[in-house]
Amino acid sequence: MKRARTSKPSIYSKEQIASAIAAAPEKMKDLECPYDPNDAEAVAKYWAKGKVRLPGQRGPQKLPTKVAVTVRYSAEVVEYFKSTGEGWQTRMNEALQQYVKRHRAIGS
Repeated sequence: MKRARTSKPSIYSKEQIASAIAAAPEKMKDLECPYDPNDAEAVAKYWAKGKVRLPGQRGPQKLPTKVAVTVRYSAEVVEYFKSTGEGWQTRMNEALQQYVKRHRAIGS
């Protein structure tokens, strides 16, 4: 039985890969990295804090969590927002947020 390939073959030869590795600097400096990538202890300490999530699992929310509700809108409203393409629910939410902001400002 032939084994299925699990990844695409590399477009680079083994020699090209070995050459790139040999040319790489011994140490690297990444100012955006939250730890020193050259310090094995710092790397291990940083990654020890990581949490494993299965595909599809969401992490903690960075913005306030939305509330799930069931509502009914007129077909005209739904058709309009759906016709604007992907992200239509977000745009609908933004339109409602603008409405709330305007009406809070005028006190109605």
